[in-house]
Amino acid sequence: MGKKNVVPFLKWAGGKRWLVEQQDTLFDISFERYIEPFLGSGSVFFSIQPSNAILSDANARLIECYKSIQKNYARIEELLRDHHKNHSNEYYYEVRSASFGDPTERAAQFIYLNRTCFNGLYRVNLKGQFNVPIGTKTSVVLPTDKFAKISDVLKNIQLNTCDFEETISKAGAGDLVYLDPPYTVKHNYNGFLKYNEKIFSWDDQVRLKDCAAAAASRGATVIISNAAHSSLRELYQDARSVKTVRRSSVLAASSAKRGCVEEILVVF
Repeated sequence: MGKKNVVPFLKWAGGKRWLVEQQDTLFDISFERYIEPFLGSGSVFFSIQPSNAILSDANARLIECYKSIQKNYARIEELLRDHHKNHSNEYYYEVRSASFGDPTERAAQFIYLNRTCFNGLYRVNLKGQFNVPIGTKTSVVLPTDKFAKISDVLKNIQLNTCDFEETISKAGAGDLVYLDPPYTVKHNYNGFLKYNEKIFSWDDQVRLKDCAAAAASRGATVIISNAAHSSLRELYQDARSVKTVRRSSVLAASSAKRGCVEEILVVF
């Protein structure tokens, strides 16, 4: 049976839809298990659709959302239809400030806010409260929504909230590991800093590289997306390959500030 046509249901800063479209053979390799510790919108996962995978992220609300779709997608669809019907400026801020006790309701809240907030960003204040203002998008239910298919693709997939090191430590022979960390570079917390609750420091970049190299030494194939910066090229100088790719920037608020951005693809 062929792969189901699944479009990621979230918009995420640094999302990799462009990568799976532009580098369509990058992940066309043989593996027994797929591991991704910076899940985000899951563009690579949904493109590959492995039957055996460990997916994780440090964002507990994000992982809770995936788990809710995995277990109760129909209820989420119902709640999103309600959000769509009620959406307005006032309703957005009411939902943003609401505290739901049920995980499924929190998942629907998460998706609603993602689709109607400014630029689909995820940002919280020091109290851990989502604080992104309303955006211009008004569609909560999208024609690309296929939550039944998404739930099926997620079936039997392991989903965890944890630090990337814990997830990568499980990788070994037969595993394909894809790493897409926040793009912090040495001496400069660049634009991605403001989209993360906790700073992903240069020390974390070094720790990530060490984890990747260790996983490769255990027999795993490791692919990493990162910023095309001299400090990162130097960090990964011992990798099997470092390739430069170009993409269009979509994060800037005005189209005039958007342009072509270089990234690197590292393979261990």
